[in-house]
Amino acid sequence: MNMKKREIDAVFILILLVSAFLNMYNIWNDDTVNPYYTAAVTSMLQSFHNFFYASFDAAGFITVDKPPVTYQIQTISALIFGMHGWSVILPQALAGVGSVLFMYLLIKPTFGKTAARIASFVMACTPIAVAVARTNNVDALLVFFLLFATWLLFKAIRKGRLIWLLAAFFVVGVGFNTKMLQAYMILPAFLLFYMIAANTTIKKKIISLVSALAVLAAVSLSWPLIVDNIPAGKRPYVGSSQTNSVLELAFGYNGIQRLTGQNSGGGQGGPDGNASKGISSSAGSSRMQAPPGQSSSSSSSSEGKSQNGSMTAPPSNGQMPSGGEMPGSGQGGPPSSGGKGGTGTGSKMQSGSGMFGTGTPGPLRLFQTELSDQISWLLPFAIFGMAGLLIAGARERRRLSEEQKETIFWAAWLVPIAGFFSVAEFFHHYYLIMLAPPIAALTGAGWVALVHLYRKQAGWKTWLLPAAILATTGFELFILRNYIDQIGAGWSIGIGVIGAAAAIALFVFKQRQKPLSSYISLAALLVLLVMPIYWASTPLLYGGNSSLPETGPQLASTSKKGMGMNNASVNEKLINYLEKHNAGADYLFATTDSNTAAPYIIKTKKAVMAIGGFSGSDPAITLTQFKKLVKEGKVKYFLTSGMGKGGNNDIVQWVEKNGKKVSSDKWQSSNDQKTKNNDAADTETSKDSSENNRMGGGPGGMNQSASLYELQSDE
Repeated sequence: MNMKKREIDAVFILILLVSAFLNMYNIWNDDTVNPYYTAAVTSMLQSFHNFFYASFDAAGFITVDKPPVTYQIQTISALIFGMHGWSVILPQALAGVGSVLFMYLLIKPTFGKTAARIASFVMACTPIAVAVARTNNVDALLVFFLLFATWLLFKAIRKGRLIWLLAAFFVVGVGFNTKMLQAYMILPAFLLFYMIAANTTIKKKIISLVSALAVLAAVSLSWPLIVDNIPAGKRPYVGSSQTNSVLELAFGYNGIQRLTGQNSGGGQGGPDGNASKGISSSAGSSRMQAPPGQSSSSSSSSEGKSQNGSMTAPPSNGQMPSGGEMPGSGQGGPPSSGGKGGTGTGSKMQSGSGMFGTGTPGPLRLFQTELSDQISWLLPFAIFGMAGLLIAGARERRRLSEEQKETIFWAAWLVPIAGFFSVAEFFHHYYLIMLAPPIAALTGAGWVALVHLYRKQAGWKTWLLPAAILATTGFELFILRNYIDQIGAGWSIGIGVIGAAAAIALFVFKQRQKPLSSYISLAALLVLLVMPIYWASTPLLYGGNSSLPETGPQLASTSKKGMGMNNASVNEKLINYLEKHNAGADYLFATTDSNTAAPYIIKTKKAVMAIGGFSGSDPAITLTQFKKLVKEGKVKYFLTSGMGKGGNNDIVQWVEKNGKKVSSDKWQSSNDQKTKNNDAADTETSKDSSENNRMGGGPGGMNQSASLYELQSDE
């Protein structure tokens, strides 16, 4: 019996190892990662009730702002390996490696081993994909699920069996319960590809797709409908919603408002949505505001007061987000380097234009400085590759080849999502990971197609390969022009010279049937990957930010200022005081928002009530309900953050009027007083932030305007 021996691709194994290194090296240095989500995992470990709902706190008061799948996987990881920063990062890091594997498996059958190697290597070295995989944000797992679903879809086409199609849409439904409507961004590609590629009648195609969409709807809505139909008193409040509804969260805050930009205050639209409510600024990109109730001097200097006295740091358009995705401090100030993203020493959010430093909406947004270095290095080559694939795959005028059909699939993934990011008002840099798979696929398969056209065709088609190299070289030089002061001119000179020389060599010395053209073009492509690889390495070289991951040499300067990893610390004296005096209350303390509460949940593993959710704006509890909890002895202490009252002014005002203010010397440490002195004396905010972080006055120090109140159960 002859059995085909499976060949081990040593080059691909090396690519997987590179991906694992980029995704995992030094993740053990990030203790709390994104504290908002790490606190949820800490709470989810304590009961199945919390595990099912993705409860932010151990008492099951409020959920995080995303569906539970990613955090359930992280909880299982923490259950196996213990509760550590690296154990909640590990699932995303492995998902990043898994995405590289799927790129290889998806490209190889149709386009060959070389195309698969290039595609998987590009995926492994996509800067923003690496940055996200090194955090506990959900996007790396989402892309993994979508690539898994794509693999199932391709299998359904090749096998001609409905079960694989249903499985593909089932997994997309799992993606919905990972990051809601963002998972649906690939549906146009799925539907179009099945219609053009499935080998069956139109009628059967339609019936099959209707069945698959029914499975998708059932899986997608299973958790939201279960939660929404459970009485509110028996489950946590749905965080970042305004009506305590998962469906509203999915289609509002995590849906259409991403496009319109009306994501202020957990769904409170309009440019003054947060300012009018006094919502505090959230932690930001590479320079983080300390969780409210803890302070850094840079926070106090960069934020402005709203009319009701609360502290805000609005972005340039006056809006502010809520939820786990946080804006940068200092957004309201001028760009650090003339508005050019990445040219200064701060985060891209601080130095870029537009909301969250994502550039100006328009058809060329992905080529703008603010976004291009995170995802778009090889986008010009991918576009040329897509054209080459459609041309090279042509066999019969009236019938698409398999290569053309799969090219259309990847184009249908790339174009609509690129269009979304070109016009959307509310997104962060790390969302761009959604573009990594089609760019990688079109680059790998496209390189093979362009080489084929160069060697086999005549006329203008033969010049697509050198044109692609030349255009991509020019675009990389355009990106690098803003980083000369940080990385030197040598990189630009080297890339420019080699890229131009390769293109000229291909123009002048056309080799039709000889391998020289392949070697020249492959060498040029590898040179064009040098800077993306460096960018992808910056989070592990300099330390990244787990709340708003980004890449680039600017991380070197923010890391030196102590603004790298999110190792949020706590006020130990406050914890000791509360544990000694809270007399068996259900909650260690209550506070305005999740940013204040998160580090204390992680540290103590006890329940801390965030009455307004992440930003302080969620109407999660009324004053009457809060009074009832106090009367029952379930809440004994309330910590005002000193950063505003959020959307719960009535509760905070009642606390300030009726609570007994605890003397600060009983619960604030000497480091906090040192912070206060520094805040008054120093004006160099970035220097103060770094110094205070080391001394305990930054993320570990208590904001001097914060107050602790004891609440009497007989009030």
